[in-house]
Amino acid sequence: MSRAKLRNALYAQSGGATAVINASACGVIEAARRAKARIGKLYAARNGILGALNEDLIDTTKESAAAIRALKHTPGAAFGSCRYKLKSPEEDRAKYERLVEVLRAHDIGWFFYNGGNDSADTTLKLSKISAAMGYPLSAIGVPKTIDNDLVGTDCCPGFGSVAKYVATSIREAGLDVASMASTSTRVFVLEVMGRHAGWITAACGLAAERAGEPPHVLLFPELPFDEATFLARVKQTVESVGYCVVAVSEGVRDAQGKFLAEAGSVDAFGHKQLGGVAPVIAQMVQARLGYKPHWAVADYLQRAARHVASKTDVDQAYRVGQAAVKLALEGRNAVMPVIVRTSDRPYRWKIGVAPLDKVANHERRVPRDFVSADGFQITAAARRYLAPLVVGELPPPFRNGLPAYVRLRNAPVRKRLQSAFKA
Repeated sequence: MSRAKLRNALYAQSGGATAVINASACGVIEAARRAKARIGKLYAARNGILGALNEDLIDTTKESAAAIRALKHTPGAAFGSCRYKLKSPEEDRAKYERLVEVLRAHDIGWFFYNGGNDSADTTLKLSKISAAMGYPLSAIGVPKTIDNDLVGTDCCPGFGSVAKYVATSIREAGLDVASMASTSTRVFVLEVMGRHAGWITAACGLAAERAGEPPHVLLFPELPFDEATFLARVKQTVESVGYCVVAVSEGVRDAQGKFLAEAGSVDAFGHKQLGGVAPVIAQMVQARLGYKPHWAVADYLQRAARHVASKTDVDQAYRVGQAAVKLALEGRNAVMPVIVRTSDRPYRWKIGVAPLDKVANHERRVPRDFVSADGFQITAAARRYLAPLVVGELPPPFRNGLPAYVRLRNAPVRKRLQSAFKA
């Protein structure tokens, strides 16, 4: 009897890149290669779900084992990512049918989508529409987001490394400002990502281990911004320690719920575009208090900083990639591997499973008991939660003084469909 033809798998990356999303890709690919008795080829969609819609696929079997291993220390999204949200199957039926058409053409039996809330939603919808169309598919979400706002998981791969980067950066900047405060900058403002959830701002608070150390003020999107209270705290801090360092989430809002930095436009997901809250805060300080301010935006640097990644984060990102393949081979569908914390001290964790319908379109914000009563610092409970996530160093290899990152061949897969599709 001839051996049954093996079905193939498809992996895609979505949303903003992180320092460790490629570690998850490495976990998926290496696990799929070890399962060669069950899985044929593993393809990657170029630029996320857009690659699947456009039948623009990459053959990962063309990459060497060494190149795939190197993904574990390479930032960015090695196969390309996108911000593209599919609407409901009723509104976007042609696109879902196209996805199934592409999957069928390449005999894809397993789909792994590596991203955040919107990606979990897409994966869940694809699992449902494929079942409705009679196409057998195991659709597995792979968690990733620097915002740390996915429900069902203790933390999100990508967050620990951003947390380590911003806490390191604000500690270093604080030393710089302190050394020049008597004749130069008195107030430094660092803007970090976080539209609705202030986890990255909370991580900045790890830099202050004793009273009076920077950052002195944290501004969270979970709490309404009050200008008078904020300025009073800045003034008090400058008068007591000589300078003030502020960390602010990009999504800070006023009491009416309006973003302080609203730009008036929207992005591909329909989210309001933000124009930069750090200069707004800095100008406010200068105009009301007369202190010389300086501001900076961590922006892409915070999510691309693989050179200072958290080892804990790298390990977790790799493990959820491996676990996604294991779940698929077990016949699971519409689920996502998650991090389960089993102990704070010592920090221990394991892999669990969450159904995508409990993850998609939900958002976990910083709980109130993680923020001090005055709203400007983190509590001991927050520190217990955050501290283990930044532990450990796993630097990339360096060549000629700079990190040596891999660039994949990304060999295209021959198209099998006659019809083109423009997403």
